[in-house]
Amino acid sequence: MKTKFAFVFIVFTLVLAACSAPATPTAAPTSMPEPTATPTEVPVAKNIVDIAVEDGRFTTLVAAVQAAGLAETLNGEGPFTVFAPTDDAFAALPEGTMDSLLLPESKQQLTDILLYHVVPGKVMAEDVVGLDGQMADTALEGKQVDVKVDMGSVYLNENVKVVITDIEASNGVIHVIDAVLLPPSEAAAMQKLDIVDTAISDGRFTTLVAAVQAAGLAETLKGEGPFTVFAPTDDAFAALPEGTLDSLLLPENKQQLTDILLYHVVSGKVMASDVVNLTSAPTVLGKDATVKVEDGKVFLNDTVQVIITDIETSNGVIHVIDAVLLPPQ
Repeated sequence: MKTKFAFVFIVFTLVLAACSAPATPTAAPTSMPEPTATPTEVPVAKNIVDIAVEDGRFTTLVAAVQAAGLAETLNGEGPFTVFAPTDDAFAALPEGTMDSLLLPESKQQLTDILLYHVVPGKVMAEDVVGLDGQMADTALEGKQVDVKVDMGSVYLNENVKVVITDIEASNGVIHVIDAVLLPPSEAAAMQKLDIVDTAISDGRFTTLVAAVQAAGLAETLKGEGPFTVFAPTDDAFAALPEGTLDSLLLPENKQQLTDILLYHVVSGKVMASDVVNLTSAPTVLGKDATVKVEDGKVFLNDTVQVIITDIETSNGVIHVIDAVLLPPQ
């Protein structure tokens, strides 16, 4: 009996222990991760043309790009690197240059100048600096710009300074420059000579140049001015009475020669549109030449015709005449 009771007690104890033992904890169900917030997308930068339009410092450049029909190109995929002249840079060109370039007949010339400011690819400032002493290919076929780094500043073609860098656009980058880049041929054309050098290079004024040099007036007419010169051609001097010019070129007649030459010079830059509104022109000699317009032609002192007008120089303007003006006695 004791044995049976002990066995029952043991079984009862084991069952009781089993019932009272803490249940084995089960792993909590894995919760779904919180949905990640979609990151805010960085707005895409505007393209090169839109940036130039909105900036406000490139109104002339934008007008030129539109006149040349290049807006669509520079709105394209690219990438492009644009060296962008400011309005002040365009304003520093010789007077009348931009007005001339914006004419429909100058579209190709304007296009060439603008393409000379564009380099294919996205060339950041650090890359430009790495081109020190090298040439960069422009979008104008066969034309390059020279890159130079001096005292931490970058210069293109020796004297055009990069003043602001790395304005990034969706299709490239803009670097701001302080002057207009001109392809070599355009640069040469825009570097006007002074009055004397213009007369020398022209070839129709060899007698006038010789007279100016004999009178000692070359340095004056190469000065700042501005001057307006009514320039007789070689044929005009040849029409003087025989021996007149030989006599005038003698040292003892220097004052007489000087007076005649000064009678062909007017102070200031008097363009053809101004001449036609005059009745007389005060010369540097202190004596006036009369001005008359007849049948659309301009005559000085009644009979001397102005045959070519508005040859602009760095220090004034030349109008070509068909005879020598002689001061009134």
